[in-house]
Amino acid sequence: MSKDGMEDKTKGKFEKAKGKTKEKVGEWTDDKETKREGTKEKVKGSVEDKKGDIKNKD
Repeated sequence: MSKDGMEDKTKGKFEKAKGKTKEKVGEWTDDKETKREGTKEKVKGSVEDKKGDIKNKD
């Protein structure tokens, strides 16, 4: 496993967790903007995680 790949995976997992939290807060407070931000962060985290997977295959 490459160091860069692990960093990307770690960053991705953090972004996904942060996004999931924001989504829930947005749901609980009925704040559509916060929920939308959370969804974007989750997607960004998933991309980062997959980028780490690709780097680790090399």
